[in-house]
Amino acid sequence: MTTTTTTTTYWTETDSPVGRLLLTAAPDGALTSLSVPGQKGGRSVQDGWRHDTGPFRVAEEQLAAYFAGELTEFRLPLRAEGTAFRERVWGALDAVSYGTTTTYGEIAARIGASRPAVRAVGGAIGANPLLILRPCHRVIGADGSLTGYAGGLERKTRLLTLESARG
Repeated sequence: MTTTTTTTTYWTETDSPVGRLLLTAAPDGALTSLSVPGQKGGRSVQDGWRHDTGPFRVAEEQLAAYFAGELTEFRLPLRAEGTAFRERVWGALDAVSYGTTTTYGEIAARIGASRPAVRAVGGAIGANPLLILRPCHRVIGADGSLTGYAGGLERKTRLLTLESARG
C-alpha cells in the first residue's frame, strides 16, 4: 500500500518598491519561495494553495524594514529544496553580507567547486527560489558588470542601490 502525503503550500502577496512579491511557505512557516512579477522561473499561485497572511507576518515586517533601509540581515526560516550542489551554492549566497558584492567565481571557490564549475554555479544562483531573502542580487560578473538576475537587471540595480553596493 502506498500513501501519498500532500503538503499544503501557503501563499500571500505583498507590495514592495520592486513590485508585488509572491511569498510561499510550508505548513511549519518556513518560507519556500519569494517571486517577483515576470521573474524567470518564478512561481505563480497554483490550485490547492491556501491563501493565508498569518505565516508571513514576520517576513512582511522584515521585508518592509529592509526596503526602508532599517534591516541588513533577514532572520527567517527558509526552506528551498534543490540538488546538493544547488543547496551548497545557496548556502554560500547566505554568507554574502549586506552592502557587498561577490562574483560567480568567488562563490564557486567558497563551495570548493572547480573553475569550470562557474557556469553551474551561475545556473544554481539563477534557480534561487528565494529572491531578495537569499541575496543572489549581490553576485556580479568578474569584471564588475551586473550580469543576470532572474528578477531582471533593473530590480538587481535597485536592490544594490538600496544596499549602497555598486559593482
